[in-house]
Amino acid sequence: MMAKHYDKQFKLDAVQYYHDHKNLGLQGCATNLGISQQTLYASDEAKEIARLKRELRDAQDALEVLKKAINILGK
Repeated sequence: MMAKHYDKQFKLDAVQYYHDHKNLGLQGCATNLGISQQTLYASDEAKEIARLKRELRDAQDALEVLKKAINILGK
């Protein structure tokens, strides 16, 4: 059996649906969307990883700014 592939927008919408309907649970949302529980979980996990990567990048950028400020003020 071939795995079904969903486009990025569908995955984003599915994750948003899950977050908007937490009371249904993962299985209930997956059933309503016509996808497997694993697909919905993987999409949610991917969204969280992307968010954490953005957060890390922002923190690293802020750290670089602070390092430069320390160098400027320390002279």
